Amino acid sequence: MKIQLSEHFNYKKLIKFTMPTIIMMIFTSIYGVVDGIFISNCVGSDAFASVNLIMPVLMILGTIGFMVGTGGSALVSKTIGEGKKEKANGYFSMLNYFLVIVGFILTIVGLIFIRPISKLLGAEGDMLEYCVTYSRVLLVSLIPFLLQNSFQSFLVVAEKPQMGLKISIMAGITNMILDFLFIYIFKWGVFGAAFATALSQVVGGMIPLVYFIRKNDTPLRITKAKFDKKALLQTCINGSSEMLTNVSTSLVNMLYNMQLMKFAGADGVVAYGVIMYISFIFSGTYIGYSIGSAPIISYHYGAENKEELKTLLKQSIILLGITSVVMTICAEILAKLLASVFVSYDNNLLEMTTNAIRIFSLSFIISGFNIFASSFFTALNNGLVSAMISFVRTLVFQVIVILVLPILFGLNGIWFAVVVAEILALIVSSVLIIRNKKKYEYA
Repeated sequence: MKIQLSEHFNYKKLIKFTMPTIIMMIFTSIYGVVDGIFISNCVGSDAFASVNLIMPVLMILGTIGFMVGTGGSALVSKTIGEGKKEKANGYFSMLNYFLVIVGFILTIVGLIFIRPISKLLGAEGDMLEYCVTYSRVLLVSLIPFLLQNSFQSFLVVAEKPQMGLKISIMAGITNMILDFLFIYIFKWGVFGAAFATALSQVVGGMIPLVYFIRKNDTPLRITKAKFDKKALLQTCINGSSEMLTNVSTSLVNMLYNMQLMKFAGADGVVAYGVIMYISFIFSGTYIGYSIGSAPIISYHYGAENKEELKTLLKQSIILLGITSVVMTICAEILAKLLASVFVSYDNNLLEMTTNAIRIFSLSFIISGFNIFASSFFTALNNGLVSAMISFVRTLVFQVIVILVLPILFGLNGIWFAVVVAEILALIVSSVLIIRNKKKYEYA
């Protein structure tokens, strides 16, 4: 039986409703990891380092989709909770048109400037060509990528999280099969990896687009819509934290790569690339839960069900606490195995990467609370508080520690940087949750 946003959520129902989105995010991360495995083992460490060097730029462009998806879903869910379904559908349609237009503009700009951007990041020779080739292919599929990122949230609002999971699995299988075919069989190298990813993004973005264009059994359908400046601004404010998180993460990744080139050379960039792929999988659990639970929070906020907000916050903190302990222990135990999947061909690199994973993984016990705290305020349509948490967590604290700790502790200081940044961010998140409890009456 389909679970509706208006229902009371106990632990069992909350887990059941959010689980498809959690699995979707984990699976999306896994098929991204497959790219890295094939590139590292079949093309070489230079190609792997190049992809990780340019990836932050591509992810910055993709943040528009996350912003519209998270911010728009909060606005649409709240509007549905207020009983204004037709108005909510108008917002939904307008936001998707906005994404297509912005995606087209960014594609053209990106294709023109990707080579000088790659040079600015330090790529030269073969690495430069790898960066340009990989980027140009993915820029062509930017519009489907933006839509894919956005629909991950809107499918939950439509009470179709299982559909989001199925589409994610289809996109993932497409990517993995084509990775094997293009990279391992056809020997297309970095181009093959990018082409496989681009086609998977087309699957992930276009299937839900067609679904929402056609008549369906959800409150959401893409129809003619008027441009609503106020709704767009509210969406951008609501989703600014998610956009800021992704932009900041990408910028910080560039800073990490520059520091690693200084302290450990190309091997350090490779090790960090492995950490990022692994981190995507573990963090996907937190992000999936946050995306899956946000429309529930937004709906009950719009419906003024304050008791339900209290219950949802308490349940979420307990579930995240248990999950964070389990995942941190798993990451510590599996560190060497995970590293060997990518870099088993080099013992020194394997040792460095294993050590890096074990240190970095300590952050998993804290990061889930910070990710949820930011998402919680987005769901409450308070984009400013949400953005504040994201800003200090993903940019301010990380920039400070990544510049200071390596001076004091060398290479290990780089791996410890994110742990210290998450601890500092947790303090900020806790203070903001406590300070706003009277305003929203959730505690």
